[in-house]
Amino acid sequence: MANARLQSIHVHPVKATRSLSLLEAAVEPWGLAGDRRWMLIDDGGKVVTQRQQPRLALAAAELLPGGGVVLSAPGREPLTVPAPRGAGTVVVEVFRDKVEALPAAGEAAHSWFSALLGASVRLVYLDEPATRRPVDPRYALPGETVSFADGFPLLLTTTASLDALNSLIAGGEHADEGPLPMNRFRPNVVVAGTDPWAEDGWSRVTVGEVAFRVVKPCGRCVVTTTDQGTAGRGREPLHSLGRHRRIDGKLVFGQNLVPVGRGTVRVGDPVRIVE
Repeated sequence: MANARLQSIHVHPVKATRSLSLLEAAVEPWGLAGDRRWMLIDDGGKVVTQRQQPRLALAAAELLPGGGVVLSAPGREPLTVPAPRGAGTVVVEVFRDKVEALPAAGEAAHSWFSALLGASVRLVYLDEPATRRPVDPRYALPGETVSFADGFPLLLTTTASLDALNSLIAGGEHADEGPLPMNRFRPNVVVAGTDPWAEDGWSRVTVGEVAFRVVKPCGRCVVTTTDQGTAGRGREPLHSLGRHRRIDGKLVFGQNLVPVGRGTVRVGDPVRIVE
C-alpha cells in the first residue's frame, strides 16, 4: 500500500463533544495532544457521553495553551475554562475504570453544560495522564496509559472502509440514511489509499515518524447512529455493521492504536504497514 497516507487528524478536547480537525498533532503515549483530557460526569461520578446525551454533538471545544478550552454551542454564550491545577481530585468512573480527575474550577463550566443538556453534570480534567488510567491489561504493555478515550489512545479509520460500508448501507433497508460521514465514527486519524477493510490485518503501522501498535478492532455503539450536526438518531450504521461486520460478538469499524514512542503526525504523512 505504497500510496497510503494520513488524510485527516481529529481531536475531541472534551470527550463526546464535536471533533476538532487539525493539520498536525503531537503524539503522546496516552493519545494525541489535547484529545479527551476533559470529560463530563453525572452526580454519581460516572462518565456522560453521547450515549446518554446526544446533544453533546452540538457542543464544541477549542484548545487553549496550557490545556484550557473555550466551549461553544448553539444558543449558549462561549465560555473559557482554564485547566485546573493543584490538589483536590475526585474519583470518576470511565466505564469499568475508576480514575482520579480534577473538577473544573468554580461552577461556570458545570452550569454551562447542565443548561445545554437539561441534566446535572460536572466537567472534570485529567491532570496526570501518564499515571491516572492504565490501558486494558489484556492488550497493554506495562506502563501504557490512556486519556478519557473509551479504551485506547487513538482510533484509526480508513476512507476505503467507509466507502465500502456506505455501499452496504445503500443496498439495505435504511438506504435513505446514507451515505454517512466519517465523523459518525469519531476517529483520531483517517487513512486514505488502502483497500477496504485492509486494517483488519494490520498489527503495526507507522504514520510519518511515529510507530503504533494496532491493538484490536473498535466495537461500535449507538453514538455512531447520532448525526454529529443535528444530534438526531437513526438506525445506521449499526444495522449494516450487524449484518456484515460482526467480529467476536462486536459490531466493528476502525482499529484501536497504542503509540510506540512520541512524535508528530501531519496531514499528508505516508502510512506504512509494518506487519
